[in-house]
Amino acid sequence: MTRLPGLSEKMGAAIRRWPSAAQAAFWMLLIGSLVTFTLVFARKVSDQIHVFEIVFFRSIFGLVFMMPWMMRRGLGAMRIKTRHGIITLRSVLAFFGSAAFFFAATLMPLADVTSIIFIRPIIAAIAAIIFLHEIVRLRRWTAIILGMVGALIIVRPGFAELNIGIVFALVTVCTLTWNTINLKILTRDETSDALAIWHMILMLPLGAIACIFVWTTPTLEHLFWMFLIGICEMTSQRCMSRGYKAADTTVIMAFSFLRLPVAAILGFALFGEVPEIWVWLGAAVIASSSIYIAHRESVVARRRKEPPTA
Repeated sequence: MTRLPGLSEKMGAAIRRWPSAAQAAFWMLLIGSLVTFTLVFARKVSDQIHVFEIVFFRSIFGLVFMMPWMMRRGLGAMRIKTRHGIITLRSVLAFFGSAAFFFAATLMPLADVTSIIFIRPIIAAIAAIIFLHEIVRLRRWTAIILGMVGALIIVRPGFAELNIGIVFALVTVCTLTWNTINLKILTRDETSDALAIWHMILMLPLGAIACIFVWTTPTLEHLFWMFLIGICEMTSQRCMSRGYKAADTTVIMAFSFLRLPVAAILGFALFGEVPEIWVWLGAAVIASSSIYIAHRESVVARRRKEPPTA
């Protein structure tokens, strides 16, 4: 008997028939919604459950979500070949970065947090200059400086009241950037699924140790919200890989800024938050800078692949 494809397989096949730009827009809009809902659910419980505990249970429920894959593939699919230190470092950074992300969401409007996270490509470009010794010319330096100006427009140091949530958001950006470099190194030898599994497994003991000092026994309602956080997290990771397969990095980067209106709409609908005009202006500057940096990365990558002319 021929097995009929599941609903997700049918949907995936249908989406793959779309133009690449439409696919990228769909996946990025879905990711933006999932990430924003993660922050919404974290807010639902963060007044009673510490964020360290939220990250701990997110790891548990993320592993539960991946359990069918683990059972189908077997333990051999989880084998790690090398670079165990980088794998552990990635999980440590992800744990504290996730905690900082949730802390920021409890202290700032959702649109503000989302806008500051947008400077990640700019920080990544700076990291590539420092750690990978990449040669950067005037146009890329201009894009980097403009991106930082956009961040200052949002933060407005000296003009707006200092919010510690900004510090937590910047910590999130730095850990995400560092882990992007770690992931590029690890994917040379390891599979993405095995890395995702160990990512969650190694975060569990970190969360367990942190929870000793902040433990609050969760209610069934708390567990429900944290279960949704875990599902949203793992689903967004899977959508991300599909998005990057669908289109070039420049296109992905352009559509990733759909997160801001999603965050603004949900923030207003659920919490009555109205983003200031400075958030939109700063985000527009950061978006332009990030898209240009992604464009230059794509151009350089294509040139490296082109065979030398005779």
